Amino acid sequence: MDALLFTAEEAAELLKISRCKVYDLLRNHDLRSVKIGGSRRIPRSALEEYVARLLDTEAA
Repeated sequence: MDALLFTAEEAAELLKISRCKVYDLLRNHDLRSVKIGGSRRIPRSALEEYVARLLDTEAA
């Protein structure tokens, strides 16, 4: 089964960007996340939406 939620480190690896850049995207609300207890997790759908927005911006 594919993971539904990712850590910032895992998201960075999937997007091929730095962990710091993922935290910047989270801070600027460019990438959605959820909080579970004291942990911040990024849903797979949020990663897909972010990439789709990048593609839309590029096409415009």
